[in-house]
Amino acid sequence: VQLQASGGGLVQAGGSLRLSCAASGRTFSTYATGWFRQAPGKEREFVAALSRSGGRTGYADSVKGRFTISRDNAKNTVYLQMNSLKPEDTAVYYCAAKPIYSSTDYYYTSEDVYAYWGQGTQVTVSS
Repeated sequence: VQLQASGGGLVQAGGSLRLSCAASGRTFSTYATGWFRQAPGKEREFVAALSRSGGRTGYADSVKGRFTISRDNAKNTVYLQMNSLKPEDTAVYYCAAKPIYSSTDYYYTSEDVYAYWGQGTQVTVSS
C-alpha cells in the first residue's frame, strides 16, 4: 500500500488543521493506522492510532482531548483533526499503516510495528 499524507501548513496557536492520509493499493479496513511526528532535533514520536475496525483509538498524552484520528472507508483515507494547536505541535507528521491478517482489533503506539509510511507533511504552529 502507498500512503500520501497532506494537509499540513502554517497556523497560529489555537488554530486547527486536518491532516489526511490517502491509501492506494489496498483498503485501509485491513490495516491498523497511526500518526507520528518528528520535531527538529527530536526523535519521532507517537501521536495517535486507530485499530483495523476503526473502533479503537489511542492518543499521546500531549494531544489527548485536542486531536482526533478517524477514517473514511469510502475515501480510503485516515484523518488527524488537530484543534487548539500549540507551538510545541510543530513537526513533520507521518501516517503509517500495519497490515492485520487476523481478527485482532488493536491499535499500536510503537513505530516499529508499522510496515508502511507516508512521506510526511509539515505542520508549523506560530505563537
